[in-house]
Amino acid sequence: MAPELMGIDITQGGAVALLAIVVLMVLKGSLVPRRTYDDMKEERNLWRDAHTESETARAAEREQTKELLELAHTAGHVLSSLPRKEALRNAQLDQAHDA
Repeated sequence: MAPELMGIDITQGGAVALLAIVVLMVLKGSLVPRRTYDDMKEERNLWRDAHTESETARAAEREQTKELLELAHTAGHVLSSLPRKEALRNAQLDQAHDA
């Protein structure tokens, strides 16, 4: 039994069958010129490097955001612990009344 490709006996076709296979591979995109392959690899590496740089920047941004949130919480606690205007006025009235 001879090898077949898409129902066609390859050994009967010889060079024509081989050429047909190569043409089909080029049309399907399975076989590309080396220059095209190198360009695709270079573009892939460029996008990979850009992604890595972006993720590094995002990690630094997350760390800064954590620090800023901690400072905001601290400032909120400090501001909420300050006496209110009414409390100061009542304290001054109490001191004046006691004197």
